[in-house]
Amino acid sequence: MKIPPLVDARAVLGADEARRYSRHTVIPQISLAGQERLKTAKVVCIGAGGLGSPVLMYLAAAGIGTLGIVEFDMVDDSNLQRQIIHGQSDIRRSKAESAQAKIVEINPHVQVVIHQVRLDRSNAMEILKDYDVIIDGTDNFATRYLINDACVLLKKPYIWGSVLRFDGQATVFFSDYGPCYRCLHPEPAADTPNCAEAGVLGVLCASIGSIQATEAIKLITGIGEPLIGSLMIYDALAMSYRTIKVSKDPSCVICGNNPTQHGLADDYDAFCARTTLSHITARELKAKMDNGDDFLLVDVREPYEFEIVRIPGSVLIPLSRFIDGSAIEILPRDKPIILHCHAGMRSATSLAILKNAGFGDATHVEGGMLAWTEHVDPTGTVY
Repeated sequence: MKIPPLVDARAVLGADEARRYSRHTVIPQISLAGQERLKTAKVVCIGAGGLGSPVLMYLAAAGIGTLGIVEFDMVDDSNLQRQIIHGQSDIRRSKAESAQAKIVEINPHVQVVIHQVRLDRSNAMEILKDYDVIIDGTDNFATRYLINDACVLLKKPYIWGSVLRFDGQATVFFSDYGPCYRCLHPEPAADTPNCAEAGVLGVLCASIGSIQATEAIKLITGIGEPLIGSLMIYDALAMSYRTIKVSKDPSCVICGNNPTQHGLADDYDAFCARTTLSHITARELKAKMDNGDDFLLVDVREPYEFEIVRIPGSVLIPLSRFIDGSAIEILPRDKPIILHCHAGMRSATSLAILKNAGFGDATHVEGGMLAWTEHVDPTGTVY
């Protein structure tokens, strides 16, 4: 979906800036007007970690006029495997201040505004209201719902990214033109492990973060078609990119036809911690199997993973078949469907596709094979 430029060009480039950005301005789609829009723009990144690092560095180099950083954490040596905006000398330093120093070194023409606080319902609206684009570099669901709701209420675009092990996802939520995060995930998926629990390939952050930065540039300058209504899925092991369409949910509580939520929610942590019928634990799956319950267990991993280790009785239907719609044509509608993958991310994506297709009795397994081998069958191969 092509939309108008988000920012009107007001800033004028100086002579040294004209030289610095010459590789941009010679591109016809960007030109001098687009670079002036970038200089005029104000972009905030929530988090200066794995995703925030490439986002902030590339947007600084691109000439964004004002970069905001919302970050309360300190640099730890476990961060350095992927959070490339920080270095060895920054350990035990404020991440916000460390990121600010690196940005100034990359481009002294960028104004950096740091917010050394945890984003919550008491400060989100006030912090985000003055920015043109909001980019999510966080790693927890409660903050994602908070950012989404604030962006819907403020009518701001929300550039979302997620990484786990070898898998990454990215999209743009902009309720003026398409769906919001709640349209994709109406129920919390707090069962999916975070990077600290499941790990993440460090360079994966650069791939997804650069996509987020690219989407910001496209929105600001009005070039190309941003990922509004399209969820991009990246598999680093297969080196494949896929996109699936995400539609605006008419019944969405905050951006639907008749919204019931007109402000920020009272408690995002409690909302994401609740148990829903769309998620079961590995132990609950085992109990269903032992009871002889009638359901179809679907493994959405890749064939090579299925060969390494599998849950007894499962059938393999890879995520790609949910994305292209062929899985929906063969799945039964007269019995419950339980999905699982390696850690929970791919099965959650498959579940969202099934829910949108009317499979109301579908669910997925918290933590996937990792949870199965930890809580049910410790003899299974862990990979």
